[in-house]
Amino acid sequence: MLNRARRALAQPVSDLAGRILARTPLTPNLLTLIGFLLAVVVACVLATGHLFLGGFLVLLSGVFDILDGALARATGHITRFGGLLDSTLDRFSEAVIFLGLLAFYVERGSYQESLLVCAALIGSIMTSYVRARAEGLGLKCEVGIFTRPERVILLAIGLIANQMLVILWIMAVLSNLVAVQRVIPVWRKTRGTE
Repeated sequence: MLNRARRALAQPVSDLAGRILARTPLTPNLLTLIGFLLAVVVACVLATGHLFLGGFLVLLSGVFDILDGALARATGHITRFGGLLDSTLDRFSEAVIFLGLLAFYVERGSYQESLLVCAALIGSIMTSYVRARAEGLGLKCEVGIFTRPERVILLAIGLIANQMLVILWIMAVLSNLVAVQRVIPVWRKTRGTE
């Protein structure tokens, strides 16, 4: 229900942005690539300890995750490869940002934060993986309130507000919980059919 509410609120804005971008020579795949390259920049900024700036850049890189899909819909250039590229680079983007943050905490000798970054990274990858595997089985799997947009926003808030320990605990617990939460409906749907 929350996912539908979020989409309903964001859809008109992203559709407008897609129509504006459709007037430019940009392509959806190029926007996806730019978003990934920006994530690499964010990782470097975080690794060097500029967390406040990194928070704003995390939000900016997250915008590209919305814009590539909006442009694809506006131009009718929705392709299977584009979907694969988008999903793949989204995972790489999230991982590289976490690795930048991990480099910062390792350099400082912050053991607890380093472990939490690893746990949050595992949870974010597993959340996406369970959904992809379920869809590979022909099942929809969009349950969970802690999807990528929520993770991006929460990470940005933590970086900007300098409250990363609390945010990392929330991300580590909730992202892994959602991964487990997504397994349950798949189990229910497949129970008794195999």
